[in-house]
Order: sequence, then structure tokens, then C-alpha cells
Amino acid sequence: MISESATILIVEDEQDIRELLAYNLEKEGYATVQAADGKEGLELARSRKPDLILLDLMLPKMDGLAVCRELERDSGTVRIPIIMLTAKGTEYDKVLGLDAGADDYIAKPFGMMELIARVKALLRRAEVVDTDRDYTIGQLFVSPSKHVVRACGDDVTLTLKEFEMLTLLVENQGIVFTRDQLLTKIWGYAFDGESRTVDVHIRSLRQKLGACGGLIETVRGIGYKIGEDKYEKPNI
Repeated sequence: MISESATILIVEDEQDIRELLAYNLEKEGYATVQAADGKEGLELARSRKPDLILLDLMLPKMDGLAVCRELERDSGTVRIPIIMLTAKGTEYDKVLGLDAGADDYIAKPFGMMELIARVKALLRRAEVVDTDRDYTIGQLFVSPSKHVVRACGDDVTLTLKEFEMLTLLVENQGIVFTRDQLLTKIWGYAFDGESRTVDVHIRSLRQKLGACGGLIETVRGIGYKIGEDKYEKPNI
């Protein structure tokens, strides 16, 4: 069970910010590991397998987006929750971070209480014990307990938030979720990322699921749902 004993990797090139983050997180009972550049952060993520990563966007040697993409491609790190720290607060920059695989983002300057709340929310979501039931919809297979997704017979690697969103939709096939409902259920708190955050994750899910991505239907003006079976049941 992930709790206050969780290890958090802080990847931030500004020493004052890095040490302030470490100090406040350790006050909350978390263990911290620090990296001052993207390359070191990537190496520590792979070797230490932290429970969560705080990742600055603008980093020397390798920027935060590149680190995110590398972590998403690695099956050993893809499900580590990532909060992107960025001084660039535009919607475009936020979408870039989410597209690269970040689960959340927070713009600098940020309040420490808000950051810690987001850390706790992501860690709570990561430790949720999933149902033992498996789901098969057409050629899409989802096993929440095993964290396995197969689309058209191929294994699919998803980020933590992508997996949680797909599981929620599959478990409630046919039920339409608004973007606000998805934000609350998946991120676990009042998130200021607007509906764009959900749209980015849905787009990524559809791309990764290939032909099965069509099962995720857009209900115009409302939100998203998993539709009816459109494919033959696979042999799993």
C-alpha cells in the first residue's frame, strides 16, 4: 500500500525549489530522491522506481517532455504518476505535457499546500485496489486487477491515468461521463485543468487502442462513454 512512506523523485534544476520541495514533502512523511537535470532524473526513475515523480519542464541535458516520453515508453516506469512543474502556464504547454505522458501539471509559482494535495491525490489513486473482474468488449480486454489491456490481441501499455480512465469507462459501459465527472473521479480533486485534460487523455487512449479506440464514443456537448460491442470477441 502506498502511503506517507512513498518515495518521490524530484527533478528540478533550481536548487532552492528542489530543496524546498524535498523539505515540505519529508515533513509530510515522504522519502525524497533528487535530480538536478533531466538525464539524471531519467536514470533515477529507472533505477529507483519511485512512487511519484515531480518533473520540471525546463531542464538541462534533457527537458521534461523528453523525460516523460522516455518513461512512457518503458514498461517499468510507464505507470509511475508524474506531476509536471512548469513556469509556462499556457494551455498549449499544458497539453504538451499531458501528451508526453504527465498525469497532472502545476504552474509556477505554486502554493505548497496545493502541490502536496495533488501529490496525495495521485498516490491515493495509485494505491486503489482494483476489482477482480475482467472485462471484454469486442476485441478490447481489460483486467483492472492485473493492469493488463489488450486490443485486437496485442498488449497495450498505458499511463496510470489512461488506465484508470479506460477502466472507469469499461466498468460502466454505456454510461456517459461528463468531463467534470471524469476529472473528479480520475484525479480525485477539483482540478483546474479544464476539460482539455480529459480530451488529451481520451485522444491518447484512442490512438493506443488502435481499431478498438472507436469503442470510446464522444457524446457531443456532454462527455464520453464506452459504446456497444462493434467487434468479434477475442480469444483470450
